[in-house]
Amino acid sequence: MDRADLRYAAYARERLAAMPPPADAAAFALAYNLLQLSYLLVTDLEARIHRPRGWTLPGFRLMFKLWLLGPTQPARLAEISVMSRSAVTNAVNTLERDGLVERRPVPGDRRALVVALTPAGEAAVRETFAEQTRREQEWFAPLDAAERELLTGLLDRVLAARPDESP
Repeated sequence: MDRADLRYAAYARERLAAMPPPADAAAFALAYNLLQLSYLLVTDLEARIHRPRGWTLPGFRLMFKLWLLGPTQPARLAEISVMSRSAVTNAVNTLERDGLVERRPVPGDRRALVVALTPAGEAAVRETFAEQTRREQEWFAPLDAAERELLTGLLDRVLAARPDESP
């Protein structure tokens, strides 16, 4: 199948390879491919799995974290989701309105709250997780198990050593 985005990436890499520094054709190709894959994967998962349920992928990610962690404070959800606190609050508001999560007080701390899945939210996460897993397997089917493990390890290293986030 002809893929215009892949033709463009090859063209851009070739053009950059002929340029003097700071042009870096290899870094461009890696970043371009990762960004393109991320965009396509997110768009696909949202269109096929999450939007039909009235969700976004970030909303599902929050519910998935709650499914694994149990009741969690919103600030912790923001930290582990790499989302702003206001984005987490907005997502929680929507999920709470839909009966999928609830806010609960923390015993012994009158000001603190945790977010927890409702029974309906847990059932929805289980069902959606199974569907999303099947779709992810389709996306990564061109790689064998060893290649998937290698790619995951390489991406883990890049994520762990990422540049400082402060301006």
